[in-house]
Amino acid sequence: MSGPLTLYPPLEPADVLQLPVEHGHALHVEVCGAVHGEPVLFLHGGPGSSTNPNHRRFFDPSFYRIVLFDQRGCGRSTPAGETADNTTQDLIADIERLRQFLGVQRWVLFGGSWGGTLALSYAQRHPARVRAMVLRGVFLASAQEVAWFVHGLRAFMPEAWLRFSGGDAGESAAGLLARYHAQVTGADERIAQEAAARWNAYESAVMSVGETAAPAGTFPVGTSLAGTSPADPAGKTVAARVRIHLHYLVNHCFLASQQLMFGMSRLEAVPAIIVQGRRDLVCPPVTAHALHLAWPSSTLRMVEEAGHSALHPAMIDALVRATQDVKQWIEGGRA
Repeated sequence: MSGPLTLYPPLEPADVLQLPVEHGHALHVEVCGAVHGEPVLFLHGGPGSSTNPNHRRFFDPSFYRIVLFDQRGCGRSTPAGETADNTTQDLIADIERLRQFLGVQRWVLFGGSWGGTLALSYAQRHPARVRAMVLRGVFLASAQEVAWFVHGLRAFMPEAWLRFSGGDAGESAAGLLARYHAQVTGADERIAQEAAARWNAYESAVMSVGETAAPAGTFPVGTSLAGTSPADPAGKTVAARVRIHLHYLVNHCFLASQQLMFGMSRLEAVPAIIVQGRRDLVCPPVTAHALHLAWPSSTLRMVEEAGHSALHPAMIDALVRATQDVKQWIEGGRA
């Protein structure tokens, strides 16, 4: 392959549905690409974000049966922003329910950031159901990673961090996280939306560092984290997203300490490509490197020019190449 790769052309879903799951939740699900193709499941980030049309475009639609869904409380899943009965274990069960509903025996998992965390969590629970994996911007949900984002980044983003924290450098990462969680889940809607907007602004500032303009036909960096808009004048969508996000972070993403690293032996037979931006401030490369060392069947590909965004041109190239390489593995019997 010569020259940088771009996203596949836009495509519309062949099927869109709301899949009822437990405790009143219903998942927004899209299926597109080859009807009888190799199943690939896209897992969005966050926690609390959602899928968008660009996420369909990392995969060859003539080869892959592309499945996307909004996780509990996220995007077009209902009820929006609901944290009750919303844990990592619930999401793992939802993925299994979706697999069975679609009649999939094994599938490829593709996830970035929190989507990668969820992919690893599901794969370690159901390794026989996973053919191969592509992970981007590795996040293992450790206390150290969360503290880095909430507190450590003040060394790189002092202006944004001061606006975010209120300037109290003595407040611990756990204290700052707990304060925001209390505000966004409180009864005062105005306070909740203002706190969510501040959290959102900090996220967007961190994610935009070093990023180039988004390629034509894609959403710019931070679109899924946008604040108020004509369609959402009060910022309720942002408040719902941040409520889910903080619900997971204050609960350590419902994973035991080092659970994912301790469970890597279960994935010895699962081949994977780990794509990591060298300039990723949100999920620094040290975590991807550690995961690769613990996973002999993985390949680590550092993208020198890219940060956290999946839509940096160099990251798009690396991710599309990864899905093409997995296609070759499947055709050659490696996966």
